[in-house]
Amino acid sequence: MSASVGDTEFVFGKMSGIARFIYEVMPSYTAAGYVLFALVFLMSAIVYKLGFARKLRPLQTFFIYAFLFIGCLILTFLGFFLPIVEALVVAALILIIYRVRRMNEYKEKKEDPII
Repeated sequence: MSASVGDTEFVFGKMSGIARFIYEVMPSYTAAGYVLFALVFLMSAIVYKLGFARKLRPLQTFFIYAFLFIGCLILTFLGFFLPIVEALVVAALILIIYRVRRMNEYKEKKEDPII
């Protein structure tokens, strides 16, 4: 059973921006699904590392990323029609800006003489 052109256009019209771009660029829908999953997992790992990661033992870190991997399966299904990747990119940018500002404040505080 093959999908008609109208059905494909309808689904592409409902997809979020990055998901649509990935599905239009990739050679097959299977490869596009894997790329979308990898992108969701990568962005989730970056957001976790920038905002929430603490120094843990290697086995604990492994379990954290394993459960993050499993959770990203659900986020990938939501990412077809909701802007999940876009939200993760915005969250990563905000956390990067916060981290840079915090580092600059720390450097300024370290350079100022104590009165």
